[in-house]
Amino acid sequence: MGLKDDLERYREVGEERRQDLAEFIQYGDLGQSRGDEVRIPIKIVDLPEFAYDQRDKGGVGQGDGAEPGDPVGQPQPQPGDDGDEDGEPGEEGGEHEYYEMDPEEFAKELDEQLGLDLEPKGKKVIEEKEGDFTDITRTGPSSTLDFERLFKKGLKRKLAMDFDEDYVREALKVDGWGPATVFEWAREKNIPVSKAWIEDAYEDVPSSERGSWETIEEMEANVEEVDAPTRIRREGVDEIPFRREDERYRYPEIVEEREKNVVVVNIRDVSGSMRQKKRELVERTFTPLDWYLQGKYDNAEFVYIAHDADAWEVEREEFFGIRSGGGTRISSAYELAAERLEEEYPWSEWNRYVFAAGDSENSSNDTEEKVIPLMEQIPANLHAYVETQPSGNAINATHAEEVERTFRDSDNVAVAYVSSPDDVVDAIYEILSTEDNG
Repeated sequence: MGLKDDLERYREVGEERRQDLAEFIQYGDLGQSRGDEVRIPIKIVDLPEFAYDQRDKGGVGQGDGAEPGDPVGQPQPQPGDDGDEDGEPGEEGGEHEYYEMDPEEFAKELDEQLGLDLEPKGKKVIEEKEGDFTDITRTGPSSTLDFERLFKKGLKRKLAMDFDEDYVREALKVDGWGPATVFEWAREKNIPVSKAWIEDAYEDVPSSERGSWETIEEMEANVEEVDAPTRIRREGVDEIPFRREDERYRYPEIVEEREKNVVVVNIRDVSGSMRQKKRELVERTFTPLDWYLQGKYDNAEFVYIAHDADAWEVEREEFFGIRSGGGTRISSAYELAAERLEEEYPWSEWNRYVFAAGDSENSSNDTEEKVIPLMEQIPANLHAYVETQPSGNAINATHAEEVERTFRDSDNVAVAYVSSPDDVVDAIYEILSTEDNG
């Protein structure tokens, strides 16, 4: 393998390769990203290069003029060896490269990596417009007449009404047969001929030809009936029996363009038990969920609710860092969420996601008596609760288990357990794969 091949291989490995998405979600620096831009570090591989000695450094074995036997001192750092060129300690951090993707690309990549299949639902009608000319009406301008349909109707009628006239005329030549007898015979043979036509045709049969056949059986044995499709292919069609009741006019269907709106309510326990590691796990789980849903929907809005024993709305910048000293009453957050959703995000116009997280500790009976009924009362595409317990389950951390037990058979409630960054991707999959897309 030559140098050129080596260079190509290094470029292939190192050229703007972003971190594996799962690795980034679990361990990456999420704080480098913004709401509309996800910045994922790129793994860079330095390309090898030749280094040449400067020619003014002297030849092999030549020193700087010291006499033999002089003591050798400690090596002195040279400019550019370590640290900055001027010898001062470095103050700037290493420069990192990032791959920038918008939430839409992030959602697509996450779909591919996790095998998700979430199809956003459009709710609010923002425009009605004319679509293709696929609908049919009985009246309309002549320019919209569906002539193809009219022709097919007429041709179908032609085939249904058509019969072999020569064949019926031969029946009129059977000895002793008149129009009445031939009409009865034609009905038995399912030949669509009228009695009036037979009577007219009988008048045209010369007297010398009447009685040409002794029996109908003799006639049928010697004369072949030709079916309508064969005659039409052979002779063509002189006329098509169009009727006004067959006329149909095309008009455009009315297409409702629906905007895919979503509101995501993020709820977090900020009570005294929610220490730093727990808060970090909440951020590591909720942030990719926010990016994902923002990438999936046309218009995404976010509501952030913090709670201890009481609940209040906060900005996203505050959401993951808050810690209070109070107790915990999770229902206070759901009460506030229900109020906000009812006032500003009606279910008829907005897709809703309600995500809550904490360490599963809650005040006595609050989960059973208040939280679960509130979850049942708040219409949403998906409710989710994420339990963050880095050290394992605490004795009184039962909220997640109670929710999971109650909604075990539900297709719009997910419960996920996160005890370390390794669990985050599985939790995200558990949440996003739960929503019923039917």
